[in-house]
Amino acid sequence: MIKEVIVVEGRDDTVAIKRAVEADTIETGGSAINARILQRIALAQERRGVIVLTDPDHAGERIRKIISNKVPGCKHAFIPEVDATRKGDIGVENASPEAIRKALSRVHTSYEGAESQVDMEDLMAAGLLVHEDASRRRMIMGNLLGIGYCNGKQFHKRLAIFQITREEFAQALAHLEQGGKV
Repeated sequence: MIKEVIVVEGRDDTVAIKRAVEADTIETGGSAINARILQRIALAQERRGVIVLTDPDHAGERIRKIISNKVPGCKHAFIPEVDATRKGDIGVENASPEAIRKALSRVHTSYEGAESQVDMEDLMAAGLLVHEDASRRRMIMGNLLGIGYCNGKQFHKRLAIFQITREEFAQALAHLEQGGKV
């Protein structure tokens, strides 16, 4: 049994989580997350801790940001888009139990206000910004580091928020440069 409560978007996500692990969930009801749901998440965070596991799409990122802003200290798990897509539909409900367990094994805790050990120049040198293949490279790096896909500015922010070390970054970059995939 996972101690923390896992926050997902909907009922199908809960079903997928329960196929993978024994855990309790809170469903946001999609991107229309309201004050009552945020209160439940805050109480769960206070009593047991929370892991946010939303879809790897724009709506999922929006929900993740809302929760992070209203309920500090939540943990975050990310499923790569490729592992959460079936027949063109992206969502946690499409992920295999193995992909869900892998995401939950790589949980990161958010530390707002933290400074990144990796600076923007490092991202430029790694081809993650202002590079013809930057988007694809960020997707692979985000998956390798377990912080999900995002734009360059958000990627730098996530490195700080999730306290990714220079060593972790260098190892993931070496894996990427060797043609490695997630």
